[in-house]
Amino acid sequence: MAASAKGDFFDSSRAAVQDHELQRKLESASTRHLDHFAIVKEEFPSYEDEKTAAHRIKTDAIAHLDELLIQLTDKLQDSGCKVFFAEDAAEARKYIVDLVKSKGAQHVVKGKSMTTEEIELNPALAAAGIDPVETDLGEYIVQLRGEGPSHIITPAIHLSKEDIGQLFTDKFGTEYTAEPEKLTAEARERLRAIFLAADFGITGVNFAIAETGTLVVVENEGNGRLSSSMPETFVAVMGIEKVIPRLEDLSHFLEILARTATGQKLTTYTSFITGPRREGELDGPAEMHVVILDNGRSAMLADPVLREALNCIRCGACLNVCPIYRRIGGHAYKSVYPGPIGSIVSPNLFGSAAGYLPFASTLCGACKDICPVKIDIPRILLHLRWKETEGEHPLKWPAALERARSGARRFAGIARHPRTARLLGKIAAQMLKPFAHNGYLRWMPPPFGNWTKYRNFPRPHPQKRRPAPAENQAP
Repeated sequence: MAASAKGDFFDSSRAAVQDHELQRKLESASTRHLDHFAIVKEEFPSYEDEKTAAHRIKTDAIAHLDELLIQLTDKLQDSGCKVFFAEDAAEARKYIVDLVKSKGAQHVVKGKSMTTEEIELNPALAAAGIDPVETDLGEYIVQLRGEGPSHIITPAIHLSKEDIGQLFTDKFGTEYTAEPEKLTAEARERLRAIFLAADFGITGVNFAIAETGTLVVVENEGNGRLSSSMPETFVAVMGIEKVIPRLEDLSHFLEILARTATGQKLTTYTSFITGPRREGELDGPAEMHVVILDNGRSAMLADPVLREALNCIRCGACLNVCPIYRRIGGHAYKSVYPGPIGSIVSPNLFGSAAGYLPFASTLCGACKDICPVKIDIPRILLHLRWKETEGEHPLKWPAALERARSGARRFAGIARHPRTARLLGKIAAQMLKPFAHNGYLRWMPPPFGNWTKYRNFPRPHPQKRRPAPAENQAP
């Protein structure tokens, strides 16, 4: 899922900018998310206090991550779970694939999990002759299309109900409909049969409570609960950053996660999983494994600026407000984690091929404002830009972008000399005066022509400097 070459991101983003239908879908869905969020936030006066509490808890947890992971492991093992620490994606994939094969399982159901997308688990299972089925409706839809999710929370955000209706007709031979109720009923009928036949389940983890060894999974469709409770063998996959200290800490996150992610007061299903089923219990798996993944997170932890990104609870809200994401969509990023938070974590999780993503931002700060755990995303983006630019192996940019960057460096040099900058500004204002109409320029030469290609530019007016007030003179 990582970007495979620098050209991929530039080519895909350039193509996405030309896709006006994609932008319409993204704008509609993102606006709906934000409208719902605004309503539930207004109804909950303690929202900002909960954000502060969540930020404090996560920051403290990340600072004591080693201790909490040891405590979590002990509690999980005490409850009958088998725990495996995976250093990277390859180790995690191998452990899970080998486990599925050792059980002779043929039907694997998966609850929504960005971490399994990160480790590219589905292709590994398919290569081993195992058929994994995504059971979250959005994930199920994109799996049928043979593509990855376009959003952390809303995998099929880039599709309309008409797109999905045509997909179901093509795949299942059903009569075409674009009615969401009928489409959902069709997916439910097919997935129910798959759940009944499943012998192996996999889900992600939203929170892992070190104090009790409890894994918390939040979702809206019940598919996560079915994936974790119906099959005889269940595997939960989580990044090392998912751990929080105490059960009492959880309420702060539940108050903000659904509100920020989907505009709900609370998700429909909140499952607390503490080990496999015990003697006398009817529900739950006979065997439970927990795969705890590093995959570059320790390197993030070692960076005093970047470690703050480990506070992320994967709500996806920063994508909804990001003007870049809303323009190009998730697939253009060529990373399983798109948008502002993806631009931060992807370079560490997927290597230098994703090194260009921190530059895919306007630094407007909307992501920082909406983040429910108060991650200073613009600051981290600037930090990563500095690392990529000043590091031992600086990025190589396409020629057109390199020219733009050279121009920016020249402008920065001029801006360090205010008198020269003012003089050049006055000269430019006088030169542009004959080309202005009603105070606006409709055309400018390169490199400024990209602006006037889409909008008019206000003609600069030379400003007279005010004389400095004389000493002791009344204002």
